[in-house]
Amino acid sequence: MPVTVLLVDDEPLVRAGLRAVLDAQPDIEVVGEAADGAAVIPLVRSLRPDVVAMDVRMPLLDGIEATRAVLRTVDEPPKILVVTTFENDEYVYEALRAGADGFLLKRARPAEIVHAVRLVAEGESLLFPASVRQLAAEHGENGGNPAARAAMERARLTEREAEVLRLMARGLSNAEIAARLIVGTETVKSHVSAVLAKLGARDRTQAVIAAYESGFVAPG
Repeated sequence: MPVTVLLVDDEPLVRAGLRAVLDAQPDIEVVGEAADGAAVIPLVRSLRPDVVAMDVRMPLLDGIEATRAVLRTVDEPPKILVVTTFENDEYVYEALRAGADGFLLKRARPAEIVHAVRLVAEGESLLFPASVRQLAAEHGENGGNPAARAAMERARLTEREAEVLRLMARGLSNAEIAARLIVGTETVKSHVSAVLAKLGARDRTQAVIAAYESGFVAPG
């Protein structure tokens, strides 16, 4: 089955460009479009896309609030890929903290766009790990977030789970973590699931942000 995508952007040319790139792939299908975040929830409920590619800045409801609304009200919500002009935008980090699974630059090359959609749909790797680390370092208060530290302490990760989280924060995929630890991929998936559950994280992006904000992983 193809990865289905909903495009949400107030610029028709951006939507048209994304659709042309994604529809050209045999394993990706654009199933709908919207010009504002306010239209996302009914479309997600009716179309059930795997991924929502959503502009972070829109006139009525921006990508941050739209992300929160989808995750709060939709059962089995789609993956959310924030589309932005600048990777160090304050809005991008807030969207990631709100639950977005990754971000994509509007100037990205077609191959990068396709890769981002596939990677977010699979959920087994961190999209643009270096940029996520930089954002966490700049906006995550460098371990000075008491709530994040308390949440990490409550999680009581095992030694192996902590090791897996550190490798996730470095951007390693499940397969790469398995090779590093000399264990099976299914074992790594189990550890990742346990880490997410203990941290109350929706996905590995949220877990990595928590790791940096709590000071569990130091930037750099």
